[in-house]
Amino acid sequence: MHGAQLNVLVALLGGTLSFLSPCVLPLFPSYLSFVAGVSFEELQGGTASLKTRRAILVNSLLFIGGFSFVFISLGAGATLLGKALFAYQEIIQRVGGLLVILLGLYVAGWLRIPFLMREWRVELVNRPAGYLGAFVVGITFAAGWTPCIGPILGSILTLASVTQTASTGILMLAAYSLGLAIPFLLGSLAIERFLRFSDRFKRHLPVVTRVSGLILIVLGFLLLTNYFAVLSRLAFSLTPDWLFGIERQLLK
Repeated sequence: MHGAQLNVLVALLGGTLSFLSPCVLPLFPSYLSFVAGVSFEELQGGTASLKTRRAILVNSLLFIGGFSFVFISLGAGATLLGKALFAYQEIIQRVGGLLVILLGLYVAGWLRIPFLMREWRVELVNRPAGYLGAFVVGITFAAGWTPCIGPILGSILTLASVTQTASTGILMLAAYSLGLAIPFLLGSLAIERFLRFSDRFKRHLPVVTRVSGLILIVLGFLLLTNYFAVLSRLAFSLTPDWLFGIERQLLK
């Protein structure tokens, strides 16, 4: 489990960067309006009643549950596939590192990958009714918005595929989902403040995109050269004992 702590931190950061991507952050109010079944004007004007705000919170949590279900399932699948191909794990790690570097160059805008530039998202014209509908929309979001979150998610899945246990892969994708979920939930609880923040933050989106790409390039290089394992051992040696107790409880 030497690398689990560092893997989880990288996955958590990846989820947050996915939320801050140019085609997720600016569209957050539209997602929230569609998921909660509330008009954008009502969200923006702060006129929602207590009952409506409660419905927004519940629907947001179910939406988060929907995309988390898909991402965690992908994490488990990637790890199990990596274990099945354990004899080729060194090759998988090096090829995966090269792939992550290419994805980082794409995210930073320094490389064009045509099939990633196509629109793959699945659109729901009408929101499915009830709380179950919010969960279904979350699944659709996770399955369909490949151009936005695909490169970062693909990099996290590549890292999960070379972890030692399926539980670590599941924990990584749970952390990725958490990194995406926390800002979504905070934004849904304080939509007026979020809209003001979003308007100010939009001008920084190109910088965030470049930084995200550079992080992926560094991650890919570490995987390609096997230095990620060195960093994992260093993180393990610096981790306080009480964190290992929490990790063991989570992985039971």
